Amino acid sequence: MERLTGSSARLSRASSIADLRRLAHRRLPRIVFDYIDGGAEEEVTLRENCRVFERVLFRPRCAVAVPRCDLRTTVLGSTFELPFLLAPIGSSRVFYPRAEVLAARAAGAAGTAYTLSTVSGCRLEDVKAATTGPAWLQVYLVGGRDVARAAIERARTAGFSALVVTVDTAVSGLRERDLRNGAKEIVARRLWPMLPYLPQMLVRPRWLMGFLADGGLMNFPNVILPGGRPMSYAELPAALEQSVVLWDDLEWIRRVWDGPLIVKGVLTGEDARLALEAGAQAIIVSNHGGRQLDTVSPTLRALPEVVSAVAGRAEVLIDGGIRRGSDVVKALCLGARAVLIGRAYAYGLGAAGEAGVAKAIDILRTDLVRTLRLLGCPSVRELDRSYIDGTGTLTE
Repeated sequence: MERLTGSSARLSRASSIADLRRLAHRRLPRIVFDYIDGGAEEEVTLRENCRVFERVLFRPRCAVAVPRCDLRTTVLGSTFELPFLLAPIGSSRVFYPRAEVLAARAAGAAGTAYTLSTVSGCRLEDVKAATTGPAWLQVYLVGGRDVARAAIERARTAGFSALVVTVDTAVSGLRERDLRNGAKEIVARRLWPMLPYLPQMLVRPRWLMGFLADGGLMNFPNVILPGGRPMSYAELPAALEQSVVLWDDLEWIRRVWDGPLIVKGVLTGEDARLALEAGAQAIIVSNHGGRQLDTVSPTLRALPEVVSAVAGRAEVLIDGGIRRGSDVVKALCLGARAVLIGRAYAYGLGAAGEAGVAKAIDILRTDLVRTLRLLGCPSVRELDRSYIDGTGTLTE
């Protein structure tokens, strides 16, 4: 048997998402790791997204034999082998060369969907070609409606099966770790101001060689501006502020795109109803991973309100704070059709590329099977509130 050494051996020993986080921390420079790991302002919502799962307790059915667990679920008419999908993560190509292509391929191999961010470093056509599973495109209106229309047309031609429209990004959140690490100076490529921040990259030579070989700081090839050039990294913050998605924009997107439309960033019943009126077939309960407005509700706490407001008229998904298979189970018990994982696979991506993403998926899959068997539940489709207790503590 071939003996594993170095990073491969460390990856093989990882048994939790927390282990992958530690491996990513070892490989990535501080500015990149903190971009994955950090949140807005005091990071209250970032922490609460995870902590809220601790307040929901299980009610297992004992003396029940569950020899095999069915993890399949159906989202927007497509059957997935797992009840979790890969969430959109912008700029993930700085974590690992060709990151979006690698993550999409790992998702397809696992029988689940990959969601590509508008602000990605890989062409959407290349990402779709890499996966054997469904691919969704997350949409910002950066560059205006004409630019967005062109990207949507490309997505349709490439075979993307759904659009995910993010509505919680009127401006970028105040991510203080990024500021402390010199993100503004490095993105602007101002030589003298960025010099104090370069040593954090030089001490990660393995990452740095891959980053430079992959072209360095990327442009965004799926945001093609008038004149035919891709949007640069430095242009993104201002472009986001000038392209706030309004409910009228959703109605316009509904006319441009005739496939499934998903609205991401909903935390209240009122917004859920407005999303339905604008033509959404699914809603993602999300606070952007705690990266936008701090001290908003953790997503698991907001989930029951949104599920009640939707009342079966659309499918409800959720992201935020998912680190274990038991977290996935709790979200499904509270009414989510499926969950999206972000940091959980981003740590794997930062640690070891495609192999790291596959490891994150495998960890969550193994967790799910163990949790279902201990609950005495043979299928994720049978999960409901009867399997959990203490949901009243969500409001504490």
